[in-house]
Amino acid sequence: MNWAFVGASTIAGQYLVPAVRAQAGGTVRWVVSGSSDRAAEFSRTHGIAQSGTSLAVALADPGVDAVYISSTNEKHHAQAMAAIAAGKHVLCEKPLATRIADALAMVQAAEQAGVVFATNHHLRNAGSLRAVRKLIVSGTVGKVLSLRVFHAVELPVHLRGWRLDNPEAGGGVIADLTVHNADCVRFLLGEDPVSVVAQMDTTGLGQGVEDSAMSVWVMPSGAMIFSHESFTHPFAASGLEVHGTRGSILARGVLSQEPQGEIDLVTAAGTTRVEFDRAGLYQGVLRDFGAAVAGRSAPAATGHDGVRSLQIAEAVRQAALTGQRQTVRYGDGR
Repeated sequence: MNWAFVGASTIAGQYLVPAVRAQAGGTVRWVVSGSSDRAAEFSRTHGIAQSGTSLAVALADPGVDAVYISSTNEKHHAQAMAAIAAGKHVLCEKPLATRIADALAMVQAAEQAGVVFATNHHLRNAGSLRAVRKLIVSGTVGKVLSLRVFHAVELPVHLRGWRLDNPEAGGGVIADLTVHNADCVRFLLGEDPVSVVAQMDTTGLGQGVEDSAMSVWVMPSGAMIFSHESFTHPFAASGLEVHGTRGSILARGVLSQEPQGEIDLVTAAGTTRVEFDRAGLYQGVLRDFGAAVAGRSAPAATGHDGVRSLQIAEAVRQAALTGQRQTVRYGDGR
């Protein structure tokens, strides 16, 4: 599959270029950026044949099969709609858009055009989360009573900039990390929160956007979810805990772009270390995307999954802004 990359981003260079090339016949044919210098540098660094600032030119290339979008969040909608109109399959970074209506429009346009549209919620392809999900689905921990997910870390210096000071570009920890936590919870439990309460704040890095948030969600099953996100915690580790009537799962360091971390299962019989597949997450994303294009299966995270995570994150934001419990409005997100 031949790809055009829209956005000469860190994630594109570090993870997606190698993941594409790990697939049989996978090539990155184009890189498009708002900066011609950045596009050219990215092209040289990663050995990509063509680069430029015109998305239209890249989309007009009949050799391009799919488009990966990793530009700043406010650009996703227009770029995805252009790619879909050109008949290209699309893998879009989260959040899909800065407005729920735009995200829905992207998904609906792809369905009408008959192209694959997927969200890069890469953690669904983490062997660690798949192992946790298997323990939950198998009933090993019994009925889930609560789940605590914590993605409070220090944002690396090279990823700062618009994430910390540009609300128009979709900056802030809710757009960046709450959507991840929302998708993880949906993936693990197979249900969507009914309502949320939340608080957000600026605790050291954010300038005009929140850099920390905490929220509690109520699930249809009665399970309670605690979600914590931050850009300002230099000595914290990501992870999650699942507590059920027959046991608990303690997963540390697993909310990462790398296949890392440790999982312990705690039951009446004691504590057991849980082994899991440590294959690369993004290779799995691209493998599943290719299978979807071939008509064999759905992508790991569909466009509808991306809409749902955005709807949950927006409810968290509104709960924090108003100080009131918010019912999550799903509309056509499925």
